[in-house]
Amino acid sequence: MTSIIRHMKQIESRLILGDCTKELVTIKDNSVNLIFTSPPYADSRSQTYGGVSPDKYVEWFLPITKELLRVLKPDGTFVLNIKEKVVNGERHTYVIDLIQAMREQGWLWTEEFIWHKKNSYPGKWPNRFRDSWERLLQFNKTRKFNMYQEEVMVPMGEWANRRLKNLSETDKVRDPSRVGSGFGKKISNWIGREKAYPTNVLHMATETRNKSHSAVFPEDLPEWFIKLFTKQGDWVLDPFMGSGTTIRVAQNMKRNGIGIEILPEYFQLAQKDIMARANSQLKQPVLLEKKGKYETTKPKRRN
Repeated sequence: MTSIIRHMKQIESRLILGDCTKELVTIKDNSVNLIFTSPPYADSRSQTYGGVSPDKYVEWFLPITKELLRVLKPDGTFVLNIKEKVVNGERHTYVIDLIQAMREQGWLWTEEFIWHKKNSYPGKWPNRFRDSWERLLQFNKTRKFNMYQEEVMVPMGEWANRRLKNLSETDKVRDPSRVGSGFGKKISNWIGREKAYPTNVLHMATETRNKSHSAVFPEDLPEWFIKLFTKQGDWVLDPFMGSGTTIRVAQNMKRNGIGIEILPEYFQLAQKDIMARANSQLKQPVLLEKKGKYETTKPKRRN
């Protein structure tokens, strides 16, 4: 079953009930600007999704990434939220193995972001500390992809006033890195600037409001990447939609969304929430349900 929530300005939220291993084949080649998703981690969410063995994880996920590679535009981006688990006292290597297998499949592993979960639960383990971060792996089809860095700039902060007040001669020229990395900096370039580019570490609290899903990330997480990699009217895909966080955020940001969810109860939650938000925005949405092949239509962009 496919539900289409269509707004004025030709913005759509297309929700598909089904297994993404089967439903992805219905999506047109090179039609998606951003894929942002968090699949079930190995042996996780077993009560809801059944769980996938760490030793079988790469084998299970590669057919999915093959389809994602097909539907992503050449200038698009795939962001994968994932984390290793501990097996027999050590970290399993299925994430590392997956990265290598995806590279062999044709993906470029362009960047890695870290989500620092500011409100991770305290605990005590005999040989490790509490886990308060997760990976966000960035993959691309080509080296030239759309990236709107200015959309995620952050305030310079008070450090700039102190650091830029008295510049040394070295600060006024490009100063190569002392460790031979090839990077350099010219501190004086930042005089008069109010904003700077962020780091690849994102400090965000985990979701605490939505109790209806077993693993919900905060809305700020997909919002940040949607800002960075898309414009209004672009298409955002989440093949493991869950309760619809990514598609809901995309809708609010005037992006078209495609969400696939295998569990009817989560699909219905997403459908209900996204429809309610569309109504509250007074966009006169129309809810359609149909079966059949999905093809994207070129959206009208906002001026």
